[in-house]
Amino acid sequence: MKGTLYGLGIGPGDPELITLKALRILRRTSVLAYPAPEAGESLARGIVAGHLDGHHREVCIRMPMVAARFPAQEVYDRAAVELGGHLDAGRDVAVLCEGDPFFYGSFMYMFGRMAAHHAVEVVPGVSSLMACAATLGAPLAARNDVLTVLPATLSSDLLERRIREVDAVAVIKVGRHLQKVRAVIEAMGLIANARYVERATMENEKILPLADVDEDEVPYFSMILLHARGDAWNV
Repeated sequence: MKGTLYGLGIGPGDPELITLKALRILRRTSVLAYPAPEAGESLARGIVAGHLDGHHREVCIRMPMVAARFPAQEVYDRAAVELGGHLDAGRDVAVLCEGDPFFYGSFMYMFGRMAAHHAVEVVPGVSSLMACAATLGAPLAARNDVLTVLPATLSSDLLERRIREVDAVAVIKVGRHLQKVRAVIEAMGLIANARYVERATMENEKILPLADVDEDEVPYFSMILLHARGDAWNV
């Protein structure tokens, strides 16, 4: 029998936020795959490191973590062939994905290559969106609010248009786009309602009012949460 490919959502960074199901599958699969930068350690593997006992065959999928070159299609092509070989040999494979595999997760690129030919199961995880809200102690939306998730890569005009249409907004993939996003929110008179979270649930987590963020030190793993009505959940 062929093996099953598991896309494991392992949460936003805190090892205790891995689900029981993901942990069970992690422990019983024989092959472990995870993304990593071209040089350096894998964040995904680091999250689960404390749960590993050394029995896995490990496949490190190294790729450029640069927006202009991501997703690196040839990297995923090669990984699909390698993992497919393990599956054809009857080995189950667990692929780690920070947050949730289908919420902007890189596992989608493996899924697109392999689901037509192999058994694939996606195990949902705690997403960065939920983690940032919990870290801030601020609900994402209340009552009939409309919540929208916006990539910071959008143009200024489109960001402004989308923000005006809804009550609550999560801006993801902030990184080098901070200055643009902040300028839009400030021009709309909503800067006081916007909060910034960096590396939620990790040891180096950072929380700031958006107005106080240093533009020169913003990583990809950051998010802005904005509610047009402020603390709308307070009665």
